[in-house]
Amino acid sequence: MNSISSIALSGMNAAQTRVGTSAHNVANLATDDFKRQETVQTAQAAGGVSTSVRESTRAGNALEQDVVTQLEAKNSFIANLSVFKTADKMAGALLDIRA
Repeated sequence: MNSISSIALSGMNAAQTRVGTSAHNVANLATDDFKRQETVQTAQAAGGVSTSVRESTRAGNALEQDVVTQLEAKNSFIANLSVFKTADKMAGALLDIRA
């Protein structure tokens, strides 16, 4: 059960990073010579994802993409939170059965 929780937690952390990155881009829309940032997710061999932030290769503003990214990240966070809660309930039920 611990690996399921770890995988879900990495997904929640990745979603949080994506929201932060896109919010940073939106907050700096009017900043001269601002370089957009993007979040890069890499699958881990044991499950889950690692996340990093880098400067975007795409020049200019992309408000519509940032809004979509925030919505995707919100839904991803909620889905991973559901998995996390379900794994916790299953572990509790397993402990109740064995007690």
